[in-house]
Amino acid sequence: MQISRIRALRGPNLWSRHTAIEALVVCSPAERSIDAMVGFEAALRARFPDIGALRPIGYEGEVSLAHALAFAALRLQSQAGCPVTFCQATETVEAGVYLVAVEYTEEAVGRLALDLAEVLCQAAVEDKPFDLTDAIARLHELDADIRLGPSTGAIVQAAVARGIPYRRLTQGSLVQLGWGSRQRRIQAAETDRTSAIGEAIAQDKELTKKLLADAGIPVPEGRVVTSPEAGWAAACEIGLPVVVKPRDGNQGKGVTVNIATREHFMAVYGSAAEISDEVIVERFIPGHDHRFLVVGNRVVAIARREPPNVIGDGVHSVRELVTIANSDPRRGEGHESALTKMRLDDIAHARLKVQGLTADSVPPKGARVILRNNANLSTGGSATDVTDDVHPELAARAVEAAQMIGLDICGVDVVCETVLKSLEEQGGGIVEVNAAPGLRMHLNPSFGKGRAVGEAIVNAMFEEGNDGRIPVVAVTGTNGKTTTVRLIAHLLTLAGKRVGMTATDGVYVEGHRIDTGDCSGPKSARNVLAHPDVDAAVLETARGGLLREGLAFDRCQVAVVTNIGLGDHLGLNFIQTVDDLAVLKRVVVQNVAPNGMAVLNAADPKVVEMAGYCPGAVTFFAGEPHHPVIAAHRAQGHRAVFRDGDTVVAAEGEFEQRIPLAEIRLTRNGSIGFQVDNAMAALGAAWALGLDWQVIRAGLKSFVSDAETAPGRFNVFDYRGATLIADYGHNPDAILALVQAVEAMPAKRRVVVISAAGDRRDEDIRQQTEILGDAFDEVVLYQDACQRGRADGEVLRLLRQGLAQAKRAAAVEEIYGEFLAIDTALTRLQTGDLCLILVDQVEEALAHIKLRIAEG
Repeated sequence: MQISRIRALRGPNLWSRHTAIEALVVCSPAERSIDAMVGFEAALRARFPDIGALRPIGYEGEVSLAHALAFAALRLQSQAGCPVTFCQATETVEAGVYLVAVEYTEEAVGRLALDLAEVLCQAAVEDKPFDLTDAIARLHELDADIRLGPSTGAIVQAAVARGIPYRRLTQGSLVQLGWGSRQRRIQAAETDRTSAIGEAIAQDKELTKKLLADAGIPVPEGRVVTSPEAGWAAACEIGLPVVVKPRDGNQGKGVTVNIATREHFMAVYGSAAEISDEVIVERFIPGHDHRFLVVGNRVVAIARREPPNVIGDGVHSVRELVTIANSDPRRGEGHESALTKMRLDDIAHARLKVQGLTADSVPPKGARVILRNNANLSTGGSATDVTDDVHPELAARAVEAAQMIGLDICGVDVVCETVLKSLEEQGGGIVEVNAAPGLRMHLNPSFGKGRAVGEAIVNAMFEEGNDGRIPVVAVTGTNGKTTTVRLIAHLLTLAGKRVGMTATDGVYVEGHRIDTGDCSGPKSARNVLAHPDVDAAVLETARGGLLREGLAFDRCQVAVVTNIGLGDHLGLNFIQTVDDLAVLKRVVVQNVAPNGMAVLNAADPKVVEMAGYCPGAVTFFAGEPHHPVIAAHRAQGHRAVFRDGDTVVAAEGEFEQRIPLAEIRLTRNGSIGFQVDNAMAALGAAWALGLDWQVIRAGLKSFVSDAETAPGRFNVFDYRGATLIADYGHNPDAILALVQAVEAMPAKRRVVVISAAGDRRDEDIRQQTEILGDAFDEVVLYQDACQRGRADGEVLRLLRQGLAQAKRAAAVEEIYGEFLAIDTALTRLQTGDLCLILVDQVEEALAHIKLRIAEG
């Protein structure tokens, strides 16, 4: 078994809506049926008893080693705690070659799982050992290391529950919620509106206390010192017991409370000084440590925190009791677990000494041994939820403290005996205010119920009814995509939207190109959806990107499928037939929002079939009003767009809007049939988006398909009285549509300049000139610099073969080089002639044509 071409499908894809690792797997004849591999399945199950069934439900064929690989990769992730459920293995048209897809929640974990599954299967084949425990531990460790932490994860989960899309921007905790101009960003429990000044104030414990005290909020008396001796002097002056903590610190690091002796003070001072040169010594307030989580202008959760401690049993030492406590599965390293493991560090040893103990002491049964006085979860403490008990005046003080510091999300540390009384009533105080507060103590407290703090944060960021989404229109099909995309973008721009657009010639934001090249894939689409100045996105969605990565979005508001026809790029990446291509393009329709719309070509049977897969509504369009699909759809009261003579009609029930084709400039009074189709598709999308009809009419009238607006899309020029047409048509359907268009245009003599992309099938290349040979008098064939895997002269040979039975073409010439071929055709043109130039290097060829026209 050999594995190659591993891809990460990061959005909805050909297989499912799940993210998945896809691999190309080659199995030898002996590996194509595990039933024929004597002893393999037993050996596999011996090494991985929980692998489960190896035969997909309803699958009737042979179960290959590729199927076993898929199930092993899935179940290894599942055993490591990853919530994955989907895998599939499908044999391609090549015998023994399989496509395997395995769901992942973290890409790196999915890739590692596939690698480990391969090792597992090979071990079963070769009767070698496989360390299952180590494999699962590696996956679990990697998953814990790279997945979102509990705070960020809770916010993201709450956003997803609200239907808000998200995208992880880094390997850390920086996450984009929503799209375009409606996006927000978070990093752990910070938002893009968390004040940097507020964070700086909160980091400075002394400044925080000063500002709170100035606002009349109770805080403990204290001062900043820079040496142990000065610190002890301050402690004596303030009055024992005291608290020692770094001036700039977080997560309870270096904090020691309830210090009553010089020896204890000197023992712990260094822990604070390691974190900050300046150390705060302040009055110790007796009572319990409480964390108030303030979001906006309200307290959303309160946890009473207990310091890390163990209970003696008269048998085990403190060190042993800590080890036993740390074996609790809820305790882990860092912040990923519900509780953090307790540590026997310098602070713990100092605290034990105050209690007359060492780590090797055996405390009596029932004795409570405190390992440190501060109660942060990050140092091993525990939490009890007391949100429902809070006194309103105490809650108001916490909110006032957060607002005084200037934080939208804030952890306010309050020391008091009980939350049932106000601070003043019980002599409590606020000891710290924290930016980016940890949420896990509120999500999964040691005792009491968890609080929906992620939901509270999301609700503060996005008002009710706001899902953070901008309108997304995805356009796919064989031909007409780019023109349709540009026209829809034009209509949205006239409607006052700042539009982001992806197409085969670049990425555009508000009409400015910000990237070049073929940008019809998911990477470019993600860039548009991340741009803060985009109010609406129109995304050309080509087959290549769908195969490589899937979609860049979880769902779109409108999906447009222009056509499938005879297809294009067939024979590549196991898309062999028109049916295969239709299933791939259908992915866009399958991921329309439930309240969205698919705009589908009623004249294309493969596109019509997609309607049954659309979660939303459907608008059909076609070139004539009595098409059976249009008629049936209208009879059911659904939307349809169609051509009725010299008018385009949009109809739904009794509603009708009629737009004369004379007012849709790119159609040239309706003479260019494929442009009529493109206009109807764009009109259907604009209608689905709720654009005003006056805007739609104005946009259809003002859109011009010239070399600046839609380069390479039926660009018409005048050259010495002859008509030049430059187009990027590169498949039989496009050529046929172009022929129909130019036949409606008068000409004395017709000339075509053509090459072909070498990565098409032989029959597709031949068919292009078979069509052209019956419609043009002269044919200029050219070979471009990039043959895409073809031998020198091979494309020209295939194009000539297509002209073998030409009914009209009387002259055929071969030229090496696109620009030379263009010049050759232009020098022969006379007034009244028509020349169709099928360009390959679109921008360069158009620039060359303009130069020749300028030269006269």
